[in-house]
Amino acid sequence: MIIIDGYNLLHAILKIEEDPGAISDIELCRVISSYLYQTNQAGEIIFDGRGPRDKDVFERMSGVEVTFSGIRNDTDTIIEEKIKTNTAPKRLIIVSSDRRLRKAARSRKANSVKSEDFWIKVQKQLSRKRPQKEPAAKRRGLSDSETKLWLKIFGIEQ
Repeated sequence: MIIIDGYNLLHAILKIEEDPGAISDIELCRVISSYLYQTNQAGEIIFDGRGPRDKDVFERMSGVEVTFSGIRNDTDTIIEEKIKTNTAPKRLIIVSSDRRLRKAARSRKANSVKSEDFWIKVQKQLSRKRPQKEPAAKRRGLSDSETKLWLKIFGIEQ
């Protein structure tokens, strides 16, 4: 399970891309959703604040859960609590460059990745050419008529 400090990652992306409009929170979630699908992992992105009034776009994303901390809480506290209460913390990957979260992850032997490093990894994964699926005929094999035709072509009579 990958738990991502959303605005921390967005801030890191803006540093890397050097473009103030490089990516929005919605676009970030779409990219992470694609990454999680390709790598067959589950993930959650947590953002500070209440988020937009209409959260339908976030709820419709597959493979990634998007959470907003609300006004009485903050992302760091929520992620720390998730690290503390997780029954298998060694399986967690915490994505944040925040020292507080990285320390919390280390204390439970969870993995932590700096936001910049994670973004580079995501970009590399998504730019890879996906292998093409095998044609169904490969598994199904030749039909009787195709077999007879090839036997005839190679001069093998039945």
